[in-house]
Amino acid sequence: MKIGSNYLGNGQCEFRVWAPFRDSVAVHIVSPQDQLIPLQQDAWGYWQQTVKADPGTLYVYQLDGSLERPDPASHYQPEGVHGSSQVVDHQFDWTDNSWQGIPLKDLIIYELHVGTFTPEGTFESIIPRLSYLQNLGITAIEIMPVAQFPGSRNWGYDGVYVYGVQESYGGPAGLKKLVDACHQAGIAVILDVVYNHLGPEGNYLWAYGPYFTDQYRTPWGNAVNFDGAYSNQVRNFFIQNTLYWLDKYHIDALRVDAVHAIYDMSAQPFLQELGDAVANFNRTTPVQRYVIAESDLNDVRVIKPREDGGFGHDAQWCDDFHHILHTLLTGELSGYYEDFGKIEQLAVALREGYIYSGQYSSFRKRNHGNSAADRPAEQFVVCIQNHDQIGNRLIGDRLSTLVDFQGLKVAAATVLLSPYIPMLFMGEEYGEDAPFQYFVSHSDPDLIEGVRTGRAEEFKAFGWDNAPDPQGTKVFEQSKLQWDKIDQEKHSVLRRWYKRLIQLRKETPALATLDRQNLNVSSLSPEKIIVIHRTAGDSQVLGLINFANDGVTVSPQIPPGNFSKVIDSADKEWMGEGSHLPQPLQAGQSLTIAPLSFALYCQ
Repeated sequence: MKIGSNYLGNGQCEFRVWAPFRDSVAVHIVSPQDQLIPLQQDAWGYWQQTVKADPGTLYVYQLDGSLERPDPASHYQPEGVHGSSQVVDHQFDWTDNSWQGIPLKDLIIYELHVGTFTPEGTFESIIPRLSYLQNLGITAIEIMPVAQFPGSRNWGYDGVYVYGVQESYGGPAGLKKLVDACHQAGIAVILDVVYNHLGPEGNYLWAYGPYFTDQYRTPWGNAVNFDGAYSNQVRNFFIQNTLYWLDKYHIDALRVDAVHAIYDMSAQPFLQELGDAVANFNRTTPVQRYVIAESDLNDVRVIKPREDGGFGHDAQWCDDFHHILHTLLTGELSGYYEDFGKIEQLAVALREGYIYSGQYSSFRKRNHGNSAADRPAEQFVVCIQNHDQIGNRLIGDRLSTLVDFQGLKVAAATVLLSPYIPMLFMGEEYGEDAPFQYFVSHSDPDLIEGVRTGRAEEFKAFGWDNAPDPQGTKVFEQSKLQWDKIDQEKHSVLRRWYKRLIQLRKETPALATLDRQNLNVSSLSPEKIIVIHRTAGDSQVLGLINFANDGVTVSPQIPPGNFSKVIDSADKEWMGEGSHLPQPLQAGQSLTIAPLSFALYCQ
C-alpha cells in the first residue's frame, strides 16, 4: 500500500499515513491556502483522503486535533527536517527509454558522496563529471544516502525522511536529472538506503505508530520494529520505499546499509520480503534492478536464493576482502584488523569470498561466518577503500597517506582484476590524499555533544585519541575532492593505471568472466606472493602479486601455454623501479618480482 502524498494529476492528491493509535488525523495544508481536511481511517490504521492539492503544496499532519508533524513518508522537505512537507509531481521528461541497465557481472562501481564530490556539492554538479567517469571505465556510481537529514552537511546516515531527497543537494528534480544523465552516459545508479535506523534529529515516526521496538538495541538506539506487533505496516513503509526509488527515480540498484543491524526473528524475515518485492518489480520492467546488502555477518543466507531459504539479495559487500588487503599493505592489526594479516587469507578471499566461514575470530571471541564458496563470484562487491573504512578512522585518512605509490598500484590491481565486482571510492583512482572525515550539522547542542563523545568512544578500540569535531565545517571542507590534482605527475600516472586495469578487465575474457570454477589461487609464505591463474575458453591470464617490501625470487607453477607480459607495475612507465620479469614465460624458470608489485601475463 502506497503511503505519503501521491499526486494523481489534475490538481488531485491522495494523502495516506499510518497512525493506528490516533483518534483523529487531518492533513493541514499550510500553503498556498490554509486548510484543515480530516482523513478517514481503515481497518489497518491507515488514514487517507484524496483532496484538491497542487504540486508545491506545503502540508503537515495534525494528530488528535493538536499535535502537528511532517509526513513520515514526505517526498520533499524544502524547509528542512522540522519544516512542512511538500507535494511533489513525479512527472519528469525522462530520456532513458532505451536504457537496458548494466548486468551485475559488468558493474564497476564508483562510490561517491554528493556533498564532497564537487565544489558545489549538488546532484547537477556531478553531471559534467560523468564524461570523466566514462573515460575511466566506470559502469555504475553508488551514491551515499540522500534521504533528508538535518542541516546541509552529513554523510547521509542521519537521514530521517527515507522518501525525501536532500534539499541542499537539489531535491527530487536534481536527483532525476542526474539519474537520467547517467543513463545517457551508459552508467547505472546505485542508491545507498538505510533501513536499520533513523537519525536522531527530526525523527517524528514515534508520533505516528510503533515503528521502533525496545526488544533489540542498535548502536543508534531502539531497533526498527520488523518482527513485533504491527510490524506488517512497518515493513510496508520500507518495502514501498524500495519500490519508490526504482519506480519514481529509475534507480538501478539499492545498497542496503548494515543489514546486520536489522533485527528480525520472524519466520519470513523482512530482508527476504525485500528481495521478493524487488524480484516481483523486475517482472514488470525490462531493466533488471538489484539489491546489494552491506553485512558483516559472513552469512551466505543474505545472497542465497529465497527458494533455498536465503534472502535473495543479488550481491553483498565483502568486508573480509578489504580487511586482508588493508592489513597486508599497512601492517595495521588493531581493532577488527587483528583477525587478518596473513597472505594465505588473501588466497582464501580470492577463492571463496569470506575468509571467516565458521572459524574462530579472535576479535569477536567466537566462531564467525559460514561458507559462501558455492555462490557465484558476481555476488561479492570488493574494494580497498569505502566511506566506512576511511571515514571511521580517526582523521579520515585515505590509503594514499598510509602506503607508498607502489602499494597503491598493487591494491588497485588486486581489486580490479579479482573475480568479483570492484568498487572504487571517489578520488581513489588518482590517489586523492584529502581526508574523508565524518561530518554532521545538527542543531541540538546536547545531540552535538553526544555525537562528539560517541565518536571518541568508537576510536578507543584502535588506540586513537583526539578525534576531530564532526560538527565543525572544517572537516566537511577538508573532505572535498581536490580535482586540480588529477593531472599532477603521480596522480596522473595512477589514474592511467586504473584506466588500463579496467580496460584489461573488460577486454580480456578470462578477466571479464566472473567464474571461480576456472580460478586457481596459490600463496607463497613467508615471501608474501599471490599467484592467480584464470581461464575462460582459450583465454588465460596469470597474475603475480608481491606484497613484500623486498624483491623476491620464486619458481611458481606456470600452467601450459604461451604467456606474454601485458602490464607490470614495476615498469618505468608506471613510475616503478624497473622490472626483472621476462616478457614471455617459460615453464620451470625462476622469476624475480620487484617489491610491492603486480604483473599480468596473458595468452
